[in-house]
Amino acid sequence: MSPLQFYKCLADETRLRCLLLMTSEQELCVCELMEALNESQPKISRHLAHLRNCGLLTDRRQEKWVFYSINQSLPEWTKIVLRDTLQHNAAFIADNLQRLERMGNRPERTRSFCC
Repeated sequence: MSPLQFYKCLADETRLRCLLLMTSEQELCVCELMEALNESQPKISRHLAHLRNCGLLTDRRQEKWVFYSINQSLPEWTKIVLRDTLQHNAAFIADNLQRLERMGNRPERTRSFCC
């Protein structure tokens, strides 16, 4: 992945917030991101598809739920950029993390339900 490709993929606030939330939480499903970002399912799904097509995310199915995470095969420099961005700009997603925590019924990754 070139720097130009990487930064183009991040050039949207919703996509950047999704990636930083996943950097923080390791894995999230669409319903968690909808709650955290206070956005509709189609908008979140569209951005996740874009990030997956860019190669920044991977997904895994668990019955009818899809969980997204940062692609572990990304070049190390991209993971460092995401971790450093999160570390030095925690306030950027603080409200999103609070909404996520308030969900209460966060899905357990080993169960067959979500949200």
